[in-house]
Amino acid sequence: MARITLDISMSLDGFVAGPDPTLEDPLGKRGMELHEWVFGLAAWRAEHGMEGGETGPDSDLVAEYVASYGAVVMGRRMFSGGEGPWDSDPNGRGWWGDDPPFHVPVFVLTNHARDDLEMQGGTTFHFVTDGIEAALDRAEEAAGDRAVHVAGGADVVQQVLNAGRFDELRIHVSPVFLGAGTRLFDGIDGGAVKLEPLPMPASKAVTHLRYRVR
Repeated sequence: MARITLDISMSLDGFVAGPDPTLEDPLGKRGMELHEWVFGLAAWRAEHGMEGGETGPDSDLVAEYVASYGAVVMGRRMFSGGEGPWDSDPNGRGWWGDDPPFHVPVFVLTNHARDDLEMQGGTTFHFVTDGIEAALDRAEEAAGDRAVHVAGGADVVQQVLNAGRFDELRIHVSPVFLGAGTRLFDGIDGGAVKLEPLPMPASKAVTHLRYRVR
């Protein structure tokens, strides 16, 4: 069975997005600052069709994680930022253009049915209307012997944690205080989640945390 994993950047005060998100600024005010550590890395740039970039432990970590997963699960807002019927969504094909960086099947949680959306580069978006367990089950089947990456947003992460389905969490804590926005771990049944710390490389840019979920 495929392992279910999380890899996400978070502020020092616990936010994964800033306040007031819009279509033009989907991560909210200052939310992009959480990811500045990754934008210049060779592995991240290669995954987004760009050349060059910085090599080293951070880039190796990104490359390892990207190579590990065979399917992705995300929420509707992470896919497009929209809500309601798909025909009224101004960003109904997602944020990433015609060649998204996933290159594997992606399962999008939504309340509104929609046909599969096949994109370039091996990414096909499947829209799941029967809940988180169904999305995870379908993603596990699609991933085979590779991992399932839960991409977010925070509500989806919380659903997976509360369902007891995560195997591993990787959290990259950026040296940023956002002060407001979307917290990663609101609504978690903390007593039901047991974590075992695992080693991660040191970084000059962020603090990498890794936990096995038991």
